[in-house]
Amino acid sequence: MVHDHTGVAVRAPRAGGREMAEVLLFHHAHGLTPGVREFADALRKAGHTVHVPDLYEGRVFDVLEEGVAHARETGFGTLAERGRAAAGRLPAELVYAGFSLGVLPAQMLAQTRAGARGALLFHACAPVSEFGGRWPGAVPVQVHGMEGDAFFAGEGDLEAARELVRTAPRAELFLYPGDRHLFTDASLPSYDERAAALLTERVLGFLDGVE
Repeated sequence: MVHDHTGVAVRAPRAGGREMAEVLLFHHAHGLTPGVREFADALRKAGHTVHVPDLYEGRVFDVLEEGVAHARETGFGTLAERGRAAAGRLPAELVYAGFSLGVLPAQMLAQTRAGARGALLFHACAPVSEFGGRWPGAVPVQVHGMEGDAFFAGEGDLEAARELVRTAPRAELFLYPGDRHLFTDASLPSYDERAAALLTERVLGFLDGVE
């Protein structure tokens, strides 16, 4: 359904003794910024376990273009393998999440690693064909992006997200008013407090519903 609108913590039990979600969260092209860490902490405060691997091995970039250049120099395949290695050290029953560049390893793992409990794709979405065809029908997924974001709406990600919603039974797309890309990162100028708060609320609801 489409909605249009203008470090590791201890695992905590849900009511009734059920365990909270365990999340593997991948950073965006700027690197592992304070804003990414802050987002992870918000999920931890709600009782979820969150792992945030550093795919850049300590590098953080103030300018997005410099971060993208570093990702290209490192190689997207190398970054994906670092993401796969991070997942390999954890249980299979994970929710995979990623911001923009981090959507690539998150989506790859959600589609290809057995046991995935869910996926959260922020500011980006790749065609499911990139990772072997169909989305696993049992895996719930949310995609979040701004309707005027030149990267999300202008480079094919929005179309990929709409196709995912059309073909996957447990997929949702949330569109936010505005044109900012990384609006969830409180340490970047692109941060939008209102949109980020709404996204976080929806993400926490998603994680609470993960089986």
